Amino acid sequence: MLKPKYRLKAKTDFENVRKRGRGASVGKIAVKSAKNGLEYSRFAFVVSLKISKSAVKRNRLRRQMREIIRLNLNKIKPGYDIVIRTRPGSLDLDFEGLKSALARVFEKLGLI
Repeated sequence: MLKPKYRLKAKTDFENVRKRGRGASVGKIAVKSAKNGLEYSRFAFVVSLKISKSAVKRNRLRRQMREIIRLNLNKIKPGYDIVIRTRPGSLDLDFEGLKSALARVFEKLGLI
């Protein structure tokens, strides 16, 4: 489980990332990040109804992404607010595919 201090929750923080953030995408994963001025990075995971109508499937995808971030938290640069969005078809990715897609997009943004 990702600790609460690493979670991005406030609407103003989301707006900040949307307005000032840099984005990149790889396949079915899109990431946007902005500096937050803190000593650690915070993350948000967006899985829309376009991915699946089933809440069980959407939540499973969120849990998998949270676990990937938790396991690789020490590799990710601190001081960023990061919003990770999934695109339709992302349910087709297994855990390892999701892990490699996230790693590639983080490398593109220079966050690893």
